[in-house]
Amino acid sequence: MNNYDLNGEVAVITGAAQGIGFAVAERFIKSGAIVCLLDIDTTLLELAKKALGENAHTYVADITDFDGIKKTTDAIAVKFGKISIAVNSAGVAGMTSSLEEYPLDEWNKIMNINVNGTFHVCKAVVPHMKANKYGRIINIASIAGKEGNPNASAYSASKAAVIGLTKSLGKELADMDIAVNCITPAAAKTKIFDQISQEFIDFMLAKIPRGRFLKVEEVASMVSWLASSENSFTTAGVFDISGGRATY
Repeated sequence: MNNYDLNGEVAVITGAAQGIGFAVAERFIKSGAIVCLLDIDTTLLELAKKALGENAHTYVADITDFDGIKKTTDAIAVKFGKISIAVNSAGVAGMTSSLEEYPLDEWNKIMNINVNGTFHVCKAVVPHMKANKYGRIINIASIAGKEGNPNASAYSASKAAVIGLTKSLGKELADMDIAVNCITPAAAKTKIFDQISQEFIDFMLAKIPRGRFLKVEEVASMVSWLASSENSFTTAGVFDISGGRATY
């Protein structure tokens, strides 16, 4: 494992109680960061805290509630003196269905969590990064946002929106030492698989030339570099980690 120096950094990670968010939190702590885990699941947060130790600080948070997110991030900045890293990992896949049969309430739920939630966290942390004249934001998008998955219109559209948001915000902050990037992973075996059918899981695997699903530790490696001071020039970028699936 390569080491990235995150000593003294304060990271906020959403969806951090499990899956990609947890793997990123674990890697950040090993790299010396103080990590604040935000998640809506209280039980999983407690388990994550026990697993990660004293440098992990947990906050029950709903990313669809901007006022709540702002209150939480403001409290983190006061307690630790700054917020220098934010990773937007919280997200949901939603059901698999044709667009014409896709329920409106399900569409709105996916958009609210994946798009609005990412916007809320970015909006809340950017002022702290500006005040500190330093920051790294990494948004977890998806290969579906680049290519589109059939029968997953809400998820694909939401992740395409995350890519667009990343590019826009990265350009807004490009004249500062605040980098905003996103990654577009192929499917990784996480709890998100519980939301989709076996048929769709098999379809996703068949699309990956590597012939296997992504490991969350591999995502954490890429995110760690993007979160480090070594990433001093790249911003508004989209980083592929799809096992060869991406066509652009």
